[in-house]
Amino acid sequence: MDKPYTKILLPESELPTTWYNLVADLKEPLPPVLHPATLQPVTPADLNVIFPMSLIMQEVSAERNIPIPDEVREIYKLWRPTPLYRALRLEKALQTPAKIYYKYEGVSPVGSHKPNTAVAQAYYNKQEGIKRLATETGAGQWGSALAMACRFLGMDCTVYMVKVSYHQKPYRRLLMETYGGKVYASPSQETNAGRGILAKDPDSPGSLGIAISEAVEDAATHADTNYSLGSVLNHVLLHQTVIGQEAKKQLAMVDEYPDVVIACVGGGSNFGGIANPFLADKLNGSKPNLRAVAVEPEACPTLTRGVYTFDYGDTAKMAPVAKMYTLGHGFIPSGIHAGGLRYHGDSPLVSALYNRGIIEAVAYFQVPVFEAAMLFTSTEGIIPAPESAHAIKAAVDEAVKCREAGQSRTILFNLSGHGYFDLQAYDDYLSGKLQDFAHPQEKIDEALKELPAVPA
Repeated sequence: MDKPYTKILLPESELPTTWYNLVADLKEPLPPVLHPATLQPVTPADLNVIFPMSLIMQEVSAERNIPIPDEVREIYKLWRPTPLYRALRLEKALQTPAKIYYKYEGVSPVGSHKPNTAVAQAYYNKQEGIKRLATETGAGQWGSALAMACRFLGMDCTVYMVKVSYHQKPYRRLLMETYGGKVYASPSQETNAGRGILAKDPDSPGSLGIAISEAVEDAATHADTNYSLGSVLNHVLLHQTVIGQEAKKQLAMVDEYPDVVIACVGGGSNFGGIANPFLADKLNGSKPNLRAVAVEPEACPTLTRGVYTFDYGDTAKMAPVAKMYTLGHGFIPSGIHAGGLRYHGDSPLVSALYNRGIIEAVAYFQVPVFEAAMLFTSTEGIIPAPESAHAIKAAVDEAVKCREAGQSRTILFNLSGHGYFDLQAYDDYLSGKLQDFAHPQEKIDEALKELPAVPA
């Protein structure tokens, strides 16, 4: 019998030509997105203040397949298609009959999946004459991706980086600046939103909700600037579906199909990117038993402990209001190393899938996540990003269940980025300084008191 492949590669000719839109296959439409001031459904004209019309049309599209522009595909070819690995050494260490595959997005120039949408968003903004993009970033993967995309397309980029991550991850900041980005620790003195937060709490560690407020304000107050978001919105998840489309082709090359698809979730982009093309098969009935598991931190347990309701996408209540699982727009999570997962809400699409029982969710503490990351590093050699390590933890748990039950299942997870700029986190783990954080229900309940009064 031939030995299994360690890695499965696709030629550039197999790079997807369209993005897949899961919205087209939902039985029930998503709830409307509301204007933050009026709490009435937003119109394209409302959104056009901070987004280009081409992306707005993708946001509300019900088309199943949306063409990828040739210029975007040419830039994608710098790193796509990305490799699919069989984690043979991890399987052996776990003594599991399970087959574990992972899609490795860390081969992109910035080391994560984020450029898949950054390049697309910069392209569409450039087409409509925008000169600068403003955005937020947690751990820095998104900020560096957008800074790179803007450099490729001759645009300026301003990044509001969550303060706790700004100090934890100086090399992410330097990477953004190397690409030409202007980076501020958020909350900052650059915006009214930031100054307001600092006036109340000069030592605020920041949050993605706060950083979003600053970036939205920046975009809304400068005619040549638009806002760009690295997760949450439908068009962002849409652009990421190149991940799952490639993975389906790669698994088909070795006659495999996953029993379970796993990815970490902060806003939902890498989860939707790998899971949605497979969930299409679940929704059409061809793979009814497929499981998809969203993995989040106990320090910010949006799906597992949040409420499914309408909430603002940011702390200062400037971003649109969407129905999603939320911990409250004022919720500020503890300063865990997985900065990209510290978002109070979640993708409306991912939230709807969870609410309708189509996907599952699980939350982990920080220390066991790093234990799984260390096992992965010692077997597969790659140091994973703290965010991606959450998916590894869930994959390991699934594989152990297979060992205990004596069942062979095929597990696929998205290794959404490497952790070579996150070595301080590993130093904290190795030195015993890493702490677990879980917020008492009272803190979540307090934040949830400030939800918008949406008309019935």
